[in-house]
Parts: sequence; C-alpha cells; structure tokens
Amino acid sequence: MTQLAQILERFQPSAISEMFTLVKQLQEKGQDIVDLSIGEPDFLTPDHVKQAAILAINENQTKYTNVQGTLALRQSISSKFKRDNNLSYTPEQIVVDAGVKALLMHAMQTILSKGDEVILPTPCWTSYIGMVALCDASCTYIPCPQDKGFKLQPQDLEAAITSNTRLILINSPSNPSGAAYTATEMKAITDILLHYPEVWILADDIYEQTTFDGFTFSTPAQIEPLLYHRTLTINGISKAYAMTGWRIGYAGGPQHLINGIIKILSQSTGNPCSISQAAAIAALEGPQDFLAERTEIFRQRRNFLCTRINAIAGLHCHKPEGAFYLYPSCAELIGRITPDGERILSSNDFVKYLLTSQGVAVVSGEAFAYDPNFRLSYAASMTTLEQAADRIESACKALIPQ
Repeated sequence: MTQLAQILERFQPSAISEMFTLVKQLQEKGQDIVDLSIGEPDFLTPDHVKQAAILAINENQTKYTNVQGTLALRQSISSKFKRDNNLSYTPEQIVVDAGVKALLMHAMQTILSKGDEVILPTPCWTSYIGMVALCDASCTYIPCPQDKGFKLQPQDLEAAITSNTRLILINSPSNPSGAAYTATEMKAITDILLHYPEVWILADDIYEQTTFDGFTFSTPAQIEPLLYHRTLTINGISKAYAMTGWRIGYAGGPQHLINGIIKILSQSTGNPCSISQAAAIAALEGPQDFLAERTEIFRQRRNFLCTRINAIAGLHCHKPEGAFYLYPSCAELIGRITPDGERILSSNDFVKYLLTSQGVAVVSGEAFAYDPNFRLSYAASMTTLEQAADRIESACKALIPQ
C-alpha cells in the first residue's frame, strides 16, 4: 500500500468528530439517541444576520476577497475588540479565517517549529493536541484538577516552562470544563509569563459571551498590556451568534505575527467565504441584547443538569463559570460491571456504555487529556436534558459494584 505521511501516526482523529459521525449513523438507522456530544448552540442564527447574507448574495458579493478578510469586517472586529475588551487592534493587525479551528491551526503553523513545546492546561479541547502534532511540536500537559476549578495554577505554570517552551494556549471559558478565569486569576498567570519573553500566548476566547452569575470576562492582553506584543487574541462568531456553519474566526495580534498568518493563508485556504464575512459584520455590529437572553437560558440549563448529575451516585460535577459544558468525574464508577458483564475500566468504556445501553452520546475525558471524566454539552433543549439525565441515572444505577 502506498504510504501516507508519517506524522499521521502521531495523533488520533478528533473524538468529538468521530462521536458526531457515529451518532448520525445510529440516528439514520432509526435509533433513539440523546446527543450531548456536540458543542453547538441549539438557537438559530439571528434574522438580521441572515438578511445581511441574502443581501450580499443579491449584490453579487461572491468573488474572492482579501486573504486577510474584507476591510469592512476587520473594521468591525477592531471596534468589537475596543468595545468589549479594551484592546486596540488596527484593521491591519486583524486576520479573518474559515473558523476559529482553522485560525488556531494556522497560528500554530506560523509560530511553531520542530522540537518546540506547547503548554496545554488540561482538560483541554481535543483538537489542540492534534494541531500541535501536525506542527511537529510536542505538548506539555499541566493537569488542572477539579478541586482547583479546572484552572491553571501559577506555580504549576512556572514549573512547566522550559527553554523549549514556545507557546501556551489559554482557553477561558474552557472547552470542555467551562472554567473561566477571573481578572485576578488571569493576572497571576500573566505575571508568570512576563518573565519568559520567548513564549507566545494564544488566547482562545470563543466562549467569551457565555458566562454566568455576574462573572466578568477578561483576556490576557487586556489584563497585562506588556504581553500585547506576543499575544494573539482569537475569537469568532460561531458560538455567541449560533453561526457554527458560517465558519468565521478572527484574531488580533502584533503585526509580524499577523503577517506570518497571512502568508500561511495565501498558500493554503485563501480568503474566508465572502457571504459569511458580510453576515459576520451584521452579527458584530447589530443588536446584541439577545446574547444576554440566550446566556440566561444556558445558565438555567447548567443549573438543572449540574444538580441532576450530582444527585447520581458515582458522579461528581463542578459547576462552571461559562461556556455550555459540564465535565463530571466518573472515577467512582471505574471497576464496576455492566448488566452485560463488561467491566468499566475507563471513561471511554463508560461513554460507550451510556451510548449502547441508554442511547446517550457524550465524549470521553480521554479526548481532553484529563481522566476519568466525560463531557456533556447542555446546548440542547430542557426536554432533551431531562431525558439525558434520566437515562444517565438509569445507566449508573444498573452498574454492579465490583
């Protein structure tokens, strides 16, 4: 057989994508699946955003755009950064890509070389790990335990930095844990990074608009202006505006880094979709009041599902500050026996058991480099969450102690 690239042997496909595909296959076969595996808001794209896209089509805005993104969109993003984050990025310091996922990959390709190390506080989004591998770099994992709110501790960060450390990824609020850093907590981290001038910071702020209970969002370059020249502040429209399929991510950063990303884009994806860029302008510049309404719905769902999960013997769930995920521990269930006689040896086994026995789809903690846990998304209706909670409870009660 003709060989493929050797680098493909260094990482696995996205566990989230694999679960998504499996769920769709089971549903197509008629199986009743309650799907809490995908982080996709169940709300609709706002009407004024859809109308902006239709207008762009009717006005024949269907040609190539600047690889960096249209000037009009970059101006909107510049205004957003100033309005929401008190960060000053000129349109020239901003780049637009086909989603935050693509932008993270292209940013890493711009920064990383073979042998570089990337610090990943865990649990972390599964695709970070694969992206680092694709750049021929290595991951330095820093476990962030549940009793610390799944948050990176400054002393642990300092202990992990070496002469090969080139990058740290900070995702707040976090996928998968929902953990978000207060300004004080963020300052403690940035204070450490001030002492390591060769380390880049990628701030993945995609869940910025989804925080609860009066939490105030902050991002590294905002908290510590001295890190501005080596921080890439990344965001997008997919989560806040329910525009996952539109594929628009954007970032602001120092000019030489932005220029490097543009160089990568010029030889890879080219410009993002012209129609999606027009829609993104409407999202960023249009009414924002619905964001608070949707966040309140997410808060109610979080409270409900967190309470239900914590009431199930063997599961323990931290209440997160943001995003729309829970990351319960199933450590007490490891070693128990299923009604079919199979022993639960890992979170992966537990997740498979939930799917096969009760038709509940979640994602194993193995995918996020922190175990034994699993991720649930509550970006689903309350009816769906009630069904899921009932089924998870039934599954756990059916397990036989070892």
